Amino acid sequence: MNLLIQRVIEQAGSIILGKEHQIRLALACLLARGHLLIEDLPGVGKTTLAHVLAKTLGLDFHRIQFTSDLLPADILGVSVYDRDSATFLFHPGPVFAQLILADEINRATPKAQSALLEAMEEHQVTVEGETRPLPEPFFVIATQNPTYQIGTFPLPESQLDRFLMRIELGYPDTRAERALLRGKERRELLADLQACLRPEELDALQTTAGEVFASDALLDYIQALLAYTRHSPRYLTGLSPRAALAVLHASRAWALIAGRDAVLPEDVQAILPAVAGHRLHGSGEFSGESSAALVEHLLSAVPIP
Repeated sequence: MNLLIQRVIEQAGSIILGKEHQIRLALACLLARGHLLIEDLPGVGKTTLAHVLAKTLGLDFHRIQFTSDLLPADILGVSVYDRDSATFLFHPGPVFAQLILADEINRATPKAQSALLEAMEEHQVTVEGETRPLPEPFFVIATQNPTYQIGTFPLPESQLDRFLMRIELGYPDTRAERALLRGKERRELLADLQACLRPEELDALQTTAGEVFASDALLDYIQALLAYTRHSPRYLTGLSPRAALAVLHASRAWALIAGRDAVLPEDVQAILPAVAGHRLHGSGEFSGESSAALVEHLLSAVPIP
């Protein structure tokens, strides 16, 4: 494995204990130039993981706390009249940073959530008729509480689809939790973190991830997975072309993290729950199936070429 990648994983793992697989998925998402949604119960480390990634990757970082009264202007920015110049001056909002933490994104109304749609897709925002580019690289890491909790608004399908991955952290195992109880406060440890990558090194890793070889047989496997979701009565809708690209990009990044220069079917299988889980919904008698069950069925139903 690339030593830079190993260093990032080790440093993140020293803060987020016992969650190496989730850390690898999150890193693969960012190396694939995608946005990440972390969905889980409060208190399991969602926000801490976003802070760790921002500091470890050396990115300019802004946090936006999503609440029910948040307005799009609170995210994008607003023009304020300046008496001295007799003109309106634009004051950029917190979206103008390399990494945005959209904390508890589903506690804001759909109107506020939609402020991120253009930013996530096109890395630019249009405010008061003028389009402004966002910094590069640009990532959104959003945390989300379970939708059954009070005061949450479900994310629109169009918003969900712009997240390359959705992951869950879950409770730590007994050993990791004991180390957490005996160790320092995570906030104290966060303050001491140093960047493991320079901006040019991160850009080089992203470029390398995009160049990992994917054979025709591997593309056949991805297309077979897509075709099954589109034709099986188990799924309400099939995976879109955007989802297909997300699977390919994430698989390449996962292969790079594993130290390989070519994508294997096992790479596709490793990232598929995170990439496809929030895009698949059961149909008819399968409407109550969990996303994990839907992805598991997909993997078992489509053979590797």
